[in-house]
Order: sequence, then structure tokens, then C-alpha cells
Amino acid sequence: MIWLTFRQFRVQAAVVFGGLAALGAVLAVTGPGISDAYHGGVAACTAQGDCSNFNERFFIDHEMYFGAVVGVVLFLPGIIGIFWGAPLITRELEHGTHRLVWTQSVTRTRWMAVKLGLIGLATVAAAGLASLAAGWWSEPLDQALAERMPRISPLLFDVRGIAPIGYAAFAFMLGVTVGVLVRRLLPAMAVTLIVFTAVQVVMPLWVRPHVIPPERRSVAITSENIEQLNLNAPPGTTDAQMRVSVEAAPGAWTLSNETIDAAGRTVPAIPSSRLGDACMPKGGPGGEPPDGPPQSCFDKIAQLGYEQKVVYQPADRFWPLQWAETGVFAVLTLGLTGFCFS
Repeated sequence: MIWLTFRQFRVQAAVVFGGLAALGAVLAVTGPGISDAYHGGVAACTAQGDCSNFNERFFIDHEMYFGAVVGVVLFLPGIIGIFWGAPLITRELEHGTHRLVWTQSVTRTRWMAVKLGLIGLATVAAAGLASLAAGWWSEPLDQALAERMPRISPLLFDVRGIAPIGYAAFAFMLGVTVGVLVRRLLPAMAVTLIVFTAVQVVMPLWVRPHVIPPERRSVAITSENIEQLNLNAPPGTTDAQMRVSVEAAPGAWTLSNETIDAAGRTVPAIPSSRLGDACMPKGGPGGEPPDGPPQSCFDKIAQLGYEQKVVYQPADRFWPLQWAETGVFAVLTLGLTGFCFS
């Protein structure tokens, strides 16, 4: 039974593992050079006292390759679900070959267990290897990107750590389950893609932020934590509105970033009429920003009692969230496995 399963699976396995081997070879050749270039550049800019421009330039120089590596890890679970999971049982049911196997002293339980066990192990191995290799190669770029996109933020979180293993195992069993229910290959592949994509959208938007209760606090708006400060007059009005966002904490995943007034009420923006000229850029709203940090602007904001209410997941929760989310997908995977055996 193991030999038969391997023969039926060998083409799909060769394609995926062959592709991963080629990717691994490319990463192994280029990774040390990228790491040396990054650490050499950091040492040079640190001596000069400012690395912000270097990090941005370094990432832009390697952005295309970084995006390609992220794409491989991001789409691999879906590919496994569509091309490994969906055809596994559907093809047998569609062609009627399962009846031949069951007449050869092979029980239905053993038939299912061997198929799911062998290809399930291959699924975990493929996702784990892809995540490990991509994480190793991307480490310098993750550091360069840390201020703009910390690794706990949705896109990087999905392709780092152990989460891709959970996604791949779930996608595989989702494909198998849909195949058992639909019993037609192409519809099963389409349904698997749609459902898995929906789950991947729902998880970071509504589930992951609350797996561990997020931090909530009000912070002063200062020149040190400001991320964005826009001063624009809405169409049909003469009073410009200043919209603000701040950094909740270094490397954090910010879920909500709202301005509150002295009474604790949430406001969409701060009216410029209350700020006077303290925050007005040269040339009025939309003009050139003033040279240097506008400390008088922040002093005025503090005087008026405006603060920023932030809800966020701190950077040090990356691994707790990874384990929690992988556990969620493990439970879903086990549930689908039990359904297929029932």
C-alpha cells in the first residue's frame, strides 16, 4: 500500500520538492553575500550615526527577490491543498480504482491512513523546509524592513516561523475533505482554493488579533513616536484637519491608531483652527513641511490634551502567536482528518 501510494504521488512530489531544491540552491548561493552586504553597510552607517537611509536603499535593491521568496512560502500551502490534497481521494473515487484496492485485503481505514500519513508527512516537510530556508535567507532584509513592516505584521507573519506548516497541513486536509464530499476533481480543486483563501483572509483580520488579548494604551503624540502627520483641508472647507498616527511600540503590530481629545473622545482629526500656526507647513496645507522637527506643533498638541489611543500586539508576542495560530490550524486539520475517517 505504501509502494502504491508513493507511485501515485511521485510526480507531484517531484515537482514540489524539485522546485524547493532549486530554490534552496539559489538561496544558499546568494544568502551569504546579502548578509555580508547588509552587516557591512550597517557597520558603515552606524559609524556615521544614521542607518535609516541605508536600510531603505538596501531593501529597495533586493525587493524583487524578497517578494519572490515571500511568494513561494505564501502560496505553497494553497498549491499543496489544490494539487496534493484535492486529487488524493477524488481521483480514486472518480475513476473507481478504490474498489480494486479494497478487494486486495486492504481495509478502508488502512487505505486512508497510509495515504494521509505518507503525504501528510511530505506536506509538513515541504512547508517546514520552505519556511526555514526563506527565513534564513531573508533575515537581513527583515531587519532592514523592521521599521516599516515588522515580522509580526500580517504578511511576514504568514511566511515566517512554524505558521506555514500549520497552513500547509490544513490546506492538504481541506483538499482531501472537499474531494471526499464533491467527488469531482476540478470542482474540488476550485472549492479548496476558495475556502483556503477565505480562511487566510479571515485569520489575520478577525482571529489572530484576539488569540492573545492585545495591549491597549493612550500615548502622547511626540516627535519621537510620530509615524504620519497629514494636514489637509477637506473639499468645500477652509479649516484644515490634521490626521495623526504614532508608533505603538518598536516592532509592534498596530491594530488601531486613533486620536482622542482631552475628554477621551475619539476624533477623526485635529482641527487646525485649534493649533494656530504651530503645525502649519510652509505654503499652507499641502505645502512644504517645515525644516527640522516641529517641536512647537507637538507642544501645542500636548497643551490641547490630544493623545493617541493605540491597540497593538507587541513584537515579543511573535512566537506565542505563532504557536497559538499553528495550534488552531492543527485542531482544524485533526477535525477534517476525523471527518474523512468517519
